[in-house]
Amino acid sequence: MASMTPERWDWINDYIHQLFGDPDDHLAGLMARAEAAGLPQIAVSPDVGRLLGILAASTPGRLAIELGTLAGYSGIWIARGLAPDGRLITVEMDPKHADFAEAEFATAGVADRVEVRRGRARDVLAQLVSELEPESVDFVFIDAHKPEYPDYFRAVKPLMASGGILVADNVLGTSSGWIDEGHGTDPFNRLVAADPDFLATMMPMRQGLLIARKR
Repeated sequence: MASMTPERWDWINDYIHQLFGDPDDHLAGLMARAEAAGLPQIAVSPDVGRLLGILAASTPGRLAIELGTLAGYSGIWIARGLAPDGRLITVEMDPKHADFAEAEFATAGVADRVEVRRGRARDVLAQLVSELEPESVDFVFIDAHKPEYPDYFRAVKPLMASGGILVADNVLGTSSGWIDEGHGTDPFNRLVAADPDFLATMMPMRQGLLIARKR
């Protein structure tokens, strides 16, 4: 069996991006608009966005929570995967990012199903725990402050319905480095892996995705 080399891995990733990384015209220009507005270029890649949409669509799609809105790129993919009457609550700490994302949601035609909550993810989650019914959330995407991932998981767990899907980004690395260098989200990864209420795995897409289904 042929061994995996860095060159082969780069080729395979390029191949995946060519086949499955082609967004529509609106999404294709979104991050360029975000960069021009001064937002950081740290959104998920198009192939990861497509996966988020597929996973959201694999649930009943009634209610989704996203932690870390940024420019709205991943939120648009998620919102499009929800049921026609589904709703996404996306949480963003930076007011400038939240304002930009709201405008993009409107242009993408999903503003009617997306609510942007401003504030720290941990604080807003505490509010949502008191507002939402237990087991009412079908999909969760975590992409906010990495050291707080375990806190996010503990907060969203009782909100998630049986069969609900949780996805977390940057579980194998961040812009600062990779998990073998002390980056990524190792405590969170181990927490989810050891939880008997979830069936979880990882995918080495971008900087690592953790995908878990609540039993």
